[in-house]
Amino acid sequence: MRAKSCLCIGSGGGFIPRIITQARLDLHKQGIFEGNDNLSWGDIGVTYLVDACNGVGGPNDLEDENSYYRYTFHPRLIKSTSEEAYYNFFVIQDIKLDLIFIDGDHSYEGIKKDFELYSNLLSPTGIIMLHDTDSSYEDTLLVSEDAKKDHHRFKGPSKLVEELKESVEWNVMSLHNFGIIKDKPSSSGITVIQHA
Repeated sequence: MRAKSCLCIGSGGGFIPRIITQARLDLHKQGIFEGNDNLSWGDIGVTYLVDACNGVGGPNDLEDENSYYRYTFHPRLIKSTSEEAYYNFFVIQDIKLDLIFIDGDHSYEGIKKDFELYSNLLSPTGIIMLHDTDSSYEDTLLVSEDAKKDHHRFKGPSKLVEELKESVEWNVMSLHNFGIIKDKPSSSGITVIQHA
């Protein structure tokens, strides 16, 4: 996709923003992106990360500037709720996005709000990716006792995807592998969305 202006809403341990940042760097090494390869401010674009760092979804070290993640991948961390970041960071600066990965609030109301807001910032050829969209995965997921305090059900993403499939405005492609290979782990699903 050669996305330069990328956003991840919610992160957990930062795996997806790491992949996004590495992809931008790899595109520079291949000569597709030219110019300064500074990971935060260079010609190869930027990875924005919006996370309230409030412990929802489990602890992380995103706030620590010296953490491996921040030191190595240099995301532009916006410690905020997604709604506040939308209005007070992205809209104010008129930032358009090529890739939006939504993995924050998994309630129906929360993910729908994130989608409705941030889809306004999508570049003409950009894509939105929603995480945890396979309802079959959620229905059978066992959560260990020590993780129950950090677990929030994620029925919202699959409900939103079903609505988007009925829209003439969006092309929707869901990638689910629940139970395909019975003795291997399944993923929680991901859905790719682009303007029709």
